[in-house]
Amino acid sequence: MPAAVVGFLVLQLTVLYLPTAPGGPDLFPHADKLVHLLVFAAPVLVAGLGRWTWWPVVAVACLVHAPVSEIVQHLLLPSRSGDPRDVVADVVGVALASIGVSLWIRRP
Repeated sequence: MPAAVVGFLVLQLTVLYLPTAPGGPDLFPHADKLVHLLVFAAPVLVAGLGRWTWWPVVAVACLVHAPVSEIVQHLLLPSRSGDPRDVVADVVGVALASIGVSLWIRRP
């Protein structure tokens, strides 16, 4: 299970920090926000559903990383731009995953 969490964290870093490839339009409007939501929710879900007692640490780390990643993109990556709406999508992903894990753990 730790490998899965690490794998999703590596995916998150790749999505956030690799230069964007030139491409066509999004599949649908704001598709990038869904990607942000998913890459921040996935590590929290995997850690929580794996019943790691420290899954909240993963959630907090993702919450801290959300604004930091946008600042890094804005200041240090010329092919990327920081977007406050991406931070909102990231936080929503962590929140939904955390709620889901909490409900799963507390089920009878």
